[in-house]
Amino acid sequence: MRPMHRRLAATAAGLVLLPLALVGCGLTGGDEEPAAKPERAPAEEAATRSRERVQAYLDAMTAKDVAAGRSQLCALLQDGFDVAATGPNGDFADHFEVPQAAITDVRSGPRGQEVSVSVSITTGKRKITRPLVFTVTRDGGDWCIAGEAPGGATPTGPSPDGVVPSPAS
Repeated sequence: MRPMHRRLAATAAGLVLLPLALVGCGLTGGDEEPAAKPERAPAEEAATRSRERVQAYLDAMTAKDVAAGRSQLCALLQDGFDVAATGPNGDFADHFEVPQAAITDVRSGPRGQEVSVSVSITTGKRKITRPLVFTVTRDGGDWCIAGEAPGGATPTGPSPDGVVPSPAS
């Protein structure tokens, strides 16, 4: 085909496809009702899902339910979780209790949603409160916790041994 014929064929194909594209965009001027708006905006959906994941993790910490805590993490972090979580500095260690944990802020960050929390930890008579920041991201079609860091620090991913830092570290 000559360049002129190619250009004419491309123009004709564009003119044939233009009405189909306009119908798909709703620009044909029909009497149809406007499409229903989604229930939530993407940013609101991200904040809600992130809050839900972190709250489920905090509830699991309080209940010392390692399986429930693991299920909130992204698949990459789940492998080494049990050993680290129940170790001396882990989120689910037996020697301390978590009487109170609260989400204080949810915001968009460079690696996903950053959920700030305040966790109170008691060991015997000693009680301390630690700020933490969880990074929550989308993994496939689901939301999961991708990292945990002390409050005020940038949330990080897993350490070289595949373990997310715990509140006592």
